[in-house]
Formats: sequence, structure tokens, C-alpha cells
Amino acid sequence: QTVGREILLHLIDFLVTNYRRDPVITRLLNNTRIHIMPTMNPDGFEATKVPDCYYTRGRYNKNGEDLNRNFPDAFDSTNAVIQPETQAVMDWIKSETFVLSANLHGGALVASYTFDNGNPVTGSLNGYSRSPDDDVFIHLAKTYSFNHASMYKGIGCDNRQTFPEGITNGYSWYQLEGGMQDYNYIWGQCFEITLELSCCKYPPEDQLEKFWRDNKAALVEYIKQVHLGVKGQVTDKNGNPIPNAIVEAQGRHHICPYRTNDQGEYFLLLLPGTYVINATVPGLKSMLKTVEIPDNTGNFSAVKQDFSFPEVSIRTSAASCPIIPLYQELEQASAAVKPTLHSLALMTVMLAIFK
Repeated sequence: QTVGREILLHLIDFLVTNYRRDPVITRLLNNTRIHIMPTMNPDGFEATKVPDCYYTRGRYNKNGEDLNRNFPDAFDSTNAVIQPETQAVMDWIKSETFVLSANLHGGALVASYTFDNGNPVTGSLNGYSRSPDDDVFIHLAKTYSFNHASMYKGIGCDNRQTFPEGITNGYSWYQLEGGMQDYNYIWGQCFEITLELSCCKYPPEDQLEKFWRDNKAALVEYIKQVHLGVKGQVTDKNGNPIPNAIVEAQGRHHICPYRTNDQGEYFLLLLPGTYVINATVPGLKSMLKTVEIPDNTGNFSAVKQDFSFPEVSIRTSAASCPIIPLYQELEQASAAVKPTLHSLALMTVMLAIFK
């Protein structure tokens, strides 16, 4: 899938050549750490010798595995053998405090957002798998779509499929196990969307420049969204950073709680509005703060809200969620406490007797 690779190489060149020339790009780079990986599957890219719009051997790595079906899944046990490329990306995600990301593909023209997989806990019975931050993901997808030359029109690659406003919930489009964007959101604390940028997976070389022009504004505007929401640091009474503190917005419980990094820093992507932010440190009383969040992306800085605990924190070992189907376990737990129709009738009768 050559378009994403080519676009990211153009993006690198555009950012570095416009630094200190373009005021927007200069401010963006002065206030944002940007990591770009043009190719996750170099073997697949090299294996594609004959251009073909609809099929390419480049989907698979040297071992014949599709890397975007190879990540741990929060809904199903995939039993997949983690490939070296996948493991390298997982290690990279773990080593950095990524906040926002996108993975680029070909074969359609749409911005797709999490969840890609689902179960009844996330609403899959209604054909839509909703994350706790669904409103933010819709905003992110629309930000890209409406700044793209034509994605926002929602025109599909054939007459059978269209995407209103150029976006889709991943599960609503088709169910996918082991995808990168769900993994990144759940275990990486990073909001990631999937960008399908061309109907043709391997277009002719002379079309690549136009793909860059079509996507340039959307890429820059999307990167700006990393400054949407709230950020801060959690410290103890001596000013020492507290790692592994849980910091979440009330009403947005993540199945794998979002925690501070080694510097006690946290980042939460939130749309403009009023939120209660809850900071929790093991062994200490939680702190709640109400935060008003404006649209600050133009200022290249999220709202800053620090938490200073009045006690001295005892440094705890790194906390992490197990790499297991967390939503599968949640579904089973929900089913275990949900009464059947028969037992519900019995409970109703008993309630009447006790009254």
C-alpha cells in the first residue's frame, strides 16, 4: 500500500523545510513531538513487484502474516504469533507517551475509528462498537475527512458502499480482530484512527504527487488535535513526580485505566466542555478537579491542570493492564450477574412478599 508510505515521506520533507519559514509549522514543531514511521512492513513493500489496484502481496510480511491482524485483541483470543514488526511497534508504544496517532492504508477513502472489534458491552448488537471516547474519535475522523480534498464527500470506491461525511466506526464497516488502532487506544493510552487514503492500493507513480496534495492540509490539521483537552503532572508534597497515578475524566472509564508516565505526566484528549478530572494514587485519597476546556488547538497547548498530593508518595512498581481480552472478561462478568428471565420472576415475587 504505497500511498501512505509516499505521503509520510512528503510530510517529513514538508515539516523540516517549512520550519522557521511557515509560522504555523514552526509553532507546531516547537510545541509537538512528532514521530513518523513511513513503513511498518518493508518486506511486504519490496515483495510488490507488479502494481495492482485491488490485490497486493504487500499486505503480508515475510512470514505471510497480516500485521494489522496481529496485535493483541481486547475482545477475542486470537492466538496469533506476534511478528517481529508487531513486537517492535508494541515496544515503541510502551517506551513513549504517545497521545494521538493514525495508521495509513489503501483500498478505500475513509477515516475509520475505534473500536474495530466489539461485543454486546460496547454495543456490537446494534452494529456499532462504541468506545468511552466516541465523541472525540468522531471529531478526529471528521477533522481529517473535512480537511481532505474529497474524503468528506463520502463517495465510496464503488457503487455499493458510501461513507457519510467520509468517516465510519470500524466495527460498523467490518469486524476486525487484532487491529493496531484498538491496541493503541486500550494498552497504549493513545487515540488512533485508521486512514484509508486511496481506492487503488498500488496506483501509478505519476499519481503520487496528487495524493500528497489531497492529504497535506488534513495531515497538519490532524496533528494539531494532539493539543485538544487537558494535560498536567501529578506530584507529591515535595514536588516529586508520581508515576502510575490513574487520571481519568469522570464518565469516561477506560477498561485499562489511563496512568501517568515516569515523569508523572498525563494527557487526556477531550472536546471543549466542562469535565471533572479524577486523580488517584494507591494508598492516598483521590483528588477531583473541575476543568473548563476550550478549543485550544490553535494555541498548540492543551489546558494544563496539575495535581499536587499533600502526602509523600511511595514509588510503586510499574502498573500495567494484562494483555488479555479485557472486554471479553467484562462481558462474561456482566452475564454472570444478569438474572435470567426465570430468576427475575422469582426475585419479583420475593420482593412482593418482603414488602
